[in-house]
Amino acid sequence: MHIVRYADRHNEIHIGLMEGESVRRLPGVRRIADLLRLSTAELRAMEPAAEPAGAVRLLPPVDGHTEIWAAGVTYERSKQARMEESSEQSVYDRVYLAERPELFFKAQPWRVVTDGEAIGVRADSPLNVPEPELAVFANSAGEIVGYGVCNDVSSRSIEGENPLYLPQAKVYAGSCALAPGIRPAWEVDPAGLEISLEVFRADESCFEGKVHTSALHRGCEVLVEHLFRGQPFPHGAVLATGTGIVPEMDFNLRRGDVVRIGISEVGSLTNQVTDVRTELDWLAGTLDAPHARQSVV
Repeated sequence: MHIVRYADRHNEIHIGLMEGESVRRLPGVRRIADLLRLSTAELRAMEPAAEPAGAVRLLPPVDGHTEIWAAGVTYERSKQARMEESSEQSVYDRVYLAERPELFFKAQPWRVVTDGEAIGVRADSPLNVPEPELAVFANSAGEIVGYGVCNDVSSRSIEGENPLYLPQAKVYAGSCALAPGIRPAWEVDPAGLEISLEVFRADESCFEGKVHTSALHRGCEVLVEHLFRGQPFPHGAVLATGTGIVPEMDFNLRRGDVVRIGISEVGSLTNQVTDVRTELDWLAGTLDAPHARQSVV
């Protein structure tokens, strides 16, 4: 089962439960943000009230004032890759071993794309990569209530030039993709998941990799606890937990590439790469207007 945000045939937005291809609407709930005010027990109690929804269009599973954050250098491979690309290698070695994790803001809800939509790469960056990550959905109390699939698209060249350029390397149009489904936390063991990535160029695979969440240096609960130390999240928060799959330095995403990410028991996410400056202007008008969304895959 997955919690989903969707538009009906009248382009009205609802929240529902999806099993296979079937979606049931949760009556009285219009936003994911409202669900993330609830405890796990309250969320589970809503399931029997769900009603058949009919045909739907799945949307990104974020809205309201829910923020998307991300953690960095949480896998050994990520530490190695950051050190390979950076002019300041020691900072990544230190943060990997430190008690305090690297956490950074990633996106507002209206900037998030979902399955079948375009992700972007910066034209001023010669080295760009997908970063497949397990996403944690935490409620306003900091309790993990669900898991999702995230692509934390990143500019390796900009971050590598100077660690202080991290926001420019991580936060731009089309840099954050979330699969449409949230798998409830009570149905998943986050330490037992396989994450896979494959990139297709001209219909041929040009990169693939796999990692297991058991290789996470810090557990999901630890990362969420640090995120919630500094500020409240009244509409909950989404935290991407870092990547353990990083291509070698000679790999660069190109316009037209198709990126496929899968996480066992959680879901999958497919996006095509485009130019952030010319083909993602439509994002600004989509938070409450699902008809304005543009699918490319």
